[in-house]
Amino acid sequence: QAQLVESGGGLVQAGGSLRLSCAATGRSFSSYSMAWFRQAPGMERSFVAAISWTDNSVRYSDSVKGRFTISRDNAKNTLYLQMNGLKSEDTGVYYCAADRILRLGATYEYWGQGTQVTVSL
Repeated sequence: QAQLVESGGGLVQAGGSLRLSCAATGRSFSSYSMAWFRQAPGMERSFVAAISWTDNSVRYSDSVKGRFTISRDNAKNTLYLQMNGLKSEDTGVYYCAADRILRLGATYEYWGQGTQVTVSL
């Protein structure tokens, strides 16, 4: 049974850093594009970053560009999101997602359960 499990969330002060991980089990996701989304209370789930499976090209939302870095380790079947210079507006539940095609919309085939990131002032 294929699963995605996020970890690494927590409470951090503004300007701090966190590194999120997404461990895939049950199957290899090496041939899948993977992405991070986030959702704040009362808001829709929104795109954060994505990485393709073909050439590891990356995409970022304008709000995180220059601060976040998405990467993957196919040997470990794991996706990462390094978050630096965190702001209060980065607060939310972060979800890992995977699909055969890189998309910016929240229509990915596989989703993790989410991990909470809270940025305090």
